Amino acid sequence: MLDYDKEAERYDASRGGEPRAAAAAEAVLSLLPPDTRALLDVACGTGIVTRRLAARDGMRVTGVDLAPAMIRQASTRLPGAVVRADSRRLPFRDGQFDAVCSVWLLHLAAGPAEVRSIVGECARVLRPGGIYVTTVDKAASHNVGSDIDVVLSSRPPSPVRDAAADVASCAAAHGLVPAGQARFTGQGQGRSPRRTIADLRRGWFVTLPPGDPLADGFAARLARLPDQDRPRPDPVFSLRSFRKAG
Repeated sequence: MLDYDKEAERYDASRGGEPRAAAAAEAVLSLLPPDTRALLDVACGTGIVTRRLAARDGMRVTGVDLAPAMIRQASTRLPGAVVRADSRRLPFRDGQFDAVCSVWLLHLAAGPAEVRSIVGECARVLRPGGIYVTTVDKAASHNVGSDIDVVLSSRPPSPVRDAAADVASCAAAHGLVPAGQARFTGQGQGRSPRRTIADLRRGWFVTLPPGDPLADGFAARLARLPDQDRPRPDPVFSLRSFRKAG
């Protein structure tokens, strides 16, 4: 697992920056009713997407994140609108928000119980009829059929916490019914062999710890690929939305 306090300074630049943020925000907003007035962005990170969500006329956005370094960056983008909080124990009253989003969060959960806890909290703070939006199948989004994916296909699999069917089942258990879906391109996130080797060495792939002989073997195979600095196709991420019954 990456240390997101350490990642904060390079987070935006290493993940597509403003173009990716614009695409993500547009996709989230496409799933929200036009009368949405209060939105909670759970795991807002540096606030790069949150700021764009907050630009929608008439909508008040609150961001929450657990990593102090992320909170510091987000607070510069949204002064007074960012709270440090655990997504499993949100410090808000029941039914406080018209909408809640959690972009690139559920795949980081420690296990199914933690996913249930996060989704349950997002459902709790939603008003009846409110909308919850979340990314699903994040790891699969990065498999674009490139030569890099071929090399990495034999690596030990990571547990999948955000499979669309599992998230839908979890949402249903908390009174959330499917309401829509969207996709967006992770602009600037296409991997090159050299960048993938760097990611291996900093612990991006949880089943290939840095310094492990297996990780070194994959790095060596990646180093033999052509066009070491040419990005392969960008990932395409999936969003699902759910409406709270009542």
